[in-house]
Amino acid sequence: MSKKIVVITGSPRKKGNSFAMTDSFIQAAEAKGHTVTRFDAAMMKIGGCHACETCFKTGKACSFDDDFNSIAPAILEADAIVFTMPVYWYSIPAQIKGIIDRLYSLVVGGKDIAGKECALIACCEEEDLSVLDGVRIPMERTAALNKWKMVGEVLIPG
Repeated sequence: MSKKIVVITGSPRKKGNSFAMTDSFIQAAEAKGHTVTRFDAAMMKIGGCHACETCFKTGKACSFDDDFNSIAPAILEADAIVFTMPVYWYSIPAQIKGIIDRLYSLVVGGKDIAGKECALIACCEEEDLSVLDGVRIPMERTAALNKWKMVGEVLIPG
């Protein structure tokens, strides 16, 4: 069964490891007949959540009109969301964190986002696999909070 997959990347390095892993994932998904929509968060203008709770009151996910408003409809329509990123300072890159924070607009706006599949593709420079915990654990909790099924994690150290 073909799925609509949203891929959200968190690296500004177009020739970096996480971009290469993302490209491989997308090629494999499309070869299986899935439709993939990619958003490169580091190349987009996405601010933090203002907690104003005016979400969807203007017809858009966020009253503050930035690039998140182009991502939100794709997330709502998606069957699966894949986050790909490097580890920055033992944590999620700010580009991805901004999107995660803005998922709040979907909840406040009363949008049903439960039941989606979620996956994580992450890499780091260090050999110690526990370095990836700073990305893995928040993403697993984000999936649980949104009632998404975490279907896979590709975690690459070194």
